[in-house]
Amino acid sequence: MTSAVLQLTKDLIARASVTPKDEGCQRALALRLQPLGFRVHIIEQGGVTNLWLRRGKTSPLVVFAGHTDVVPTGPLEKWDSDPFEPTERDGYLYGRGASDMKSSLAAFAVGIEEFVRANPDHPGSIALLITSDEEGPAVHGTVKVCEYLESTGQKPDFCIVGEPTSVDQLGDTIKNGRRGSMSARLTIKGKQGHIAYPHMAINPIHRAAPALAQLTEVVWDQGNAYFPQTSFQISNIHSGTGATNVIPGDVVIEFNFRFCTESTPASLQSRVQEILEQHGLDYQIDWSISGLPFLTPEGELSQALTHAIEAETGRPPQLSTTGGTSDGRFIARICPQVIEFGPTNATIHQVNECIAIEQLEPLKNVYRRTLEHLLAPS
Repeated sequence: MTSAVLQLTKDLIARASVTPKDEGCQRALALRLQPLGFRVHIIEQGGVTNLWLRRGKTSPLVVFAGHTDVVPTGPLEKWDSDPFEPTERDGYLYGRGASDMKSSLAAFAVGIEEFVRANPDHPGSIALLITSDEEGPAVHGTVKVCEYLESTGQKPDFCIVGEPTSVDQLGDTIKNGRRGSMSARLTIKGKQGHIAYPHMAINPIHRAAPALAQLTEVVWDQGNAYFPQTSFQISNIHSGTGATNVIPGDVVIEFNFRFCTESTPASLQSRVQEILEQHGLDYQIDWSISGLPFLTPEGELSQALTHAIEAETGRPPQLSTTGGTSDGRFIARICPQVIEFGPTNATIHQVNECIAIEQLEPLKNVYRRTLEHLLAPS
């Protein structure tokens, strides 16, 4: 017989929920959990659908968070099967969202079902926080649900985000924090002129080069026990008219910081501007912050999840803060303990995204076991 978690994963993959579309995924989850006493609250804004499902009214409140939206498929001809027709092949389930993160959503739902049926009078509360705006701008998604929770006095105590954190095998890695991300668009101004008469122009690329070299060599901080050092990376440089005999009038440099809790946006911005001014540059800089760093030190949630993973896989996970940003950055503002855990991530956002079918039952069991540790301790 097809397992419940496999069947639900297939059902979700078959819904072409390319961000910010949901295509009925959240409705399918709500219909599944409503009979178990979950109350439904839907927030629709800016073309985004958000779902808050909660069972119980007391604390502790354990939240499972995730997203139904997926990234675009890329060239369809490069897929070996239709990305929205879930296909089993050689022990793997193929389809867009197979690992990021419709398998986690299915494991959430089925794991919760099993826990509630075995513990109908459990203490505390269980909730799902699901958005269709994680892979997109993340403006009308999880952040709006968090605002709703604050406005209604609902304070999560624990949150598991179902991002695919495992690397080589299920359960080898959990994320107990993420670095912050801050980008900048820097314009260095010069004076356009004929390339044969450089004394009549100011080449902004030449003026910018020493400052850029210095920025790449700065040690911004030393990191700490949980985070690596803050990194600075230039992503794009734009300049010139397209002609080979024209000195450009300006150069635009785009760069990004992935920063740890040892630095702040203000401290990084101040040091960048100090270096630019040291070099006497005429510049304009525009900053954008897509997420602040967050950290959940080892505690009740990480211990419960670790015990669940060890019981299911026989191996202890490693704590990590590597990788990009996630919606955990929003949830951490209102929840003291946020951990990310999900399946292996080798094929996320790729053509022929897939998950090993043998991971699905253990993934569901880890989520259920974590609930048992938090809400039904022996």
